[in-house]
Amino acid sequence: MNFEYNTTRNELILAEYGRNVQNMVKYIIELPDLEERNKYAQAVIDLMGFLNPHLRDVADFKHKLWDHLHIISGYKIDVDSPYPKPTPEAAMIRPDHIGYPQQKIKYKHYGKTVEVLIEKTKAVEDPERKSAMVQGIANFMKMAYV
Repeated sequence: MNFEYNTTRNELILAEYGRNVQNMVKYIIELPDLEERNKYAQAVIDLMGFLNPHLRDVADFKHKLWDHLHIISGYKIDVDSPYPKPTPEAAMIRPDHIGYPQQKIKYKHYGKTVEVLIEKTKAVEDPERKSAMVQGIANFMKMAYV
C-alpha cells in the first residue's frame, strides 16, 4: 500500500482554508487566461467565505479574503482584485511590544482588583456605604478563595 502522509506534502500556508483551497489557488496561478483566472479566483473567494463564516463579522471581510488569496499564492497570483495587492513586507511588520505591569500584588491569590477595591473602600466617608462595600469585597474574597 502506498500512503500519502501530511508530513510529506507541501506546507499549508493558511491552515484554516485547507489543502484543497491551496491546490485550487495553485491551479489558478497556472491558468494562462486572465479572464478565466479572475472567474476562478472569485469562486475560490466565495468558497473561502463559506469555510470561515466567522469572518463575515469583520468589517471588511472581502478585503481580508482577497489578502488571504494573495498570501496563499505566495503573492504570485495575477488577478484583477477589487482591493490593492498586499506586499510580503506588510505581512512581516510586527506590532509594538506591550509591557507587563511591574507592580507587586499584595494578595496574589485574590488579584489586583481586590487590592484596588480595598483602597477605594478606605476612601469612602459614608459608614453605611463603606460597610456595604466591605461586605461585597468579603463575599467576593470568600467566593474566589473557597
